[in-house]
Amino acid sequence: MAKKEMEVVRGVDLERYMGRWYEIASFPSFFQPRNGVNTRATYKLNKDGTVHVLNETWSGGKRVYIEGSAYKADPKSDEAKLKVKFYVPPFLPIIPVTGNYWVLSLDDDYQYALIGEPTRKYLWILCRQTHMDEEIYNMLVQKAKEEGYDVSKLHKTPQSDPPPEEGGPQDTKGIWWFKSLFGK
Repeated sequence: MAKKEMEVVRGVDLERYMGRWYEIASFPSFFQPRNGVNTRATYKLNKDGTVHVLNETWSGGKRVYIEGSAYKADPKSDEAKLKVKFYVPPFLPIIPVTGNYWVLSLDDDYQYALIGEPTRKYLWILCRQTHMDEEIYNMLVQKAKEEGYDVSKLHKTPQSDPPPEEGGPQDTKGIWWFKSLFGK
């Protein structure tokens, strides 16, 4: 039986969506360190309407990050279907990698969101705060389940309160990226 097309949010105000989002839970993926904590994304709207993306996590006590851009998959549509593009490896960004970023749920105050993509291999629960009310979390998990996701794969992301600042030691050699290729 074919899975139904996912329902995405319509009419997202990109300016309101900008800013910092903390990863509350996600499906583990090869492009994020397995032991990452304090994972977050920061979005800034560019003058040309694209979005600057900064994804950060802390692994082994070091900040690792990758920068990219996002843009509407169909500029004429009001659906919250974006494309994200990163260049890898992060220490020598030469290979473009593009993925889907679909907003499946977003509250009216832009405080929490459920992000997925059409293959259902990736899923993120995001929040403006480092922690989320369990009732809201369960509601988003249920929405993901209704959209055909295997929510048993969800992994909660440890977050500090307060969150770390940008300073501190960094993985400047991209070792995390190589490790992630081998599932570590």
